[in-house]
Amino acid sequence: MTTVFFSYSHRDEMLRDQLETQLAMLKRQGVIETWHDRRIVAGEELGGSISAELESAEIVLLLVSPDFLASDYCYDKEMTVALDRQARGEAIVIPVILRPCEWHHAPFGKLRATPSDGKPVTQWPDRDVAMLDVVKDIRKAAERFADSVRTHPEPTRLVASTTAVAAGPRSSNLRLAKSFTDRDKDRFRVEAFEFLAKYFENSLAELSQRNDGIDGDFRRTDSNRFTAAVYRGGKAITRCTIFMGGEFSTNGISYVEGETMESNGYNENLRVDADEQSMFLRSMGMRSFGGQREEHLTLEGAAEIYWSMFIGRLQGDM
Repeated sequence: MTTVFFSYSHRDEMLRDQLETQLAMLKRQGVIETWHDRRIVAGEELGGSISAELESAEIVLLLVSPDFLASDYCYDKEMTVALDRQARGEAIVIPVILRPCEWHHAPFGKLRATPSDGKPVTQWPDRDVAMLDVVKDIRKAAERFADSVRTHPEPTRLVASTTAVAAGPRSSNLRLAKSFTDRDKDRFRVEAFEFLAKYFENSLAELSQRNDGIDGDFRRTDSNRFTAAVYRGGKAITRCTIFMGGEFSTNGISYVEGETMESNGYNENLRVDADEQSMFLRSMGMRSFGGQREEHLTLEGAAEIYWSMFIGRLQGDM
């Protein structure tokens, strides 16, 4: 069984959890086992436990983000050890690009990153598809490492470890309630807004490419607002404005039909909410006049709600 070590910033813990969930099949099949610092039990020495696991792991995942690059511990300690071990043929290092950042100039910048083409996980329209792409690369790496061990067996090495939890049977019932601060929710709201902007920009480009006589226009007004429009034969058929904040929605992302710089009303609103495990978006149900609210929306689900409102007028005009 191949051991996979997560090197990550705690600010990316939610994304790390999502990736570990996607790795469930590899763990069930006995292909890998995973380790990160949340496995350290009370009373253990943090630095020693992390160092021991890092020195013994066959695959090291660098979960790359602006916070990872800014972390002295991740960058100077874990990454340096991981790359040294890879240079000695003791481990495989895989950069997993979680969020946009200038990672190409890092010491691991010449390594093949995942997901495909180093496109950050948060910029994929469907995050599950991005994570699956990462999982496939991890499976290939685990199989490659296993083949290498079979071809060039090494003498058994005893690895000193202060970790009290040994490999073997354990419960899978380890979920504990999480709490999310206002700062966490604000970051999530900004991430959701950027996802919506990219979703609309890409969708408009594809719509224009697929349909003769149709032109899409996307424009960022500022960091908190963008507009979208579709023209047929030069005539505007549908327009919208999507913005963060506003007089009645400091915690949300609003949709308004037409182009406007006002922030005192909306046709629909998505609010950031959270349960004991994750943050998500919740629609206010305005477009259905107080009807069923859609809860626990993913970023893609939220984007599709606003896109359906926007494209519906064009489809009805066909």
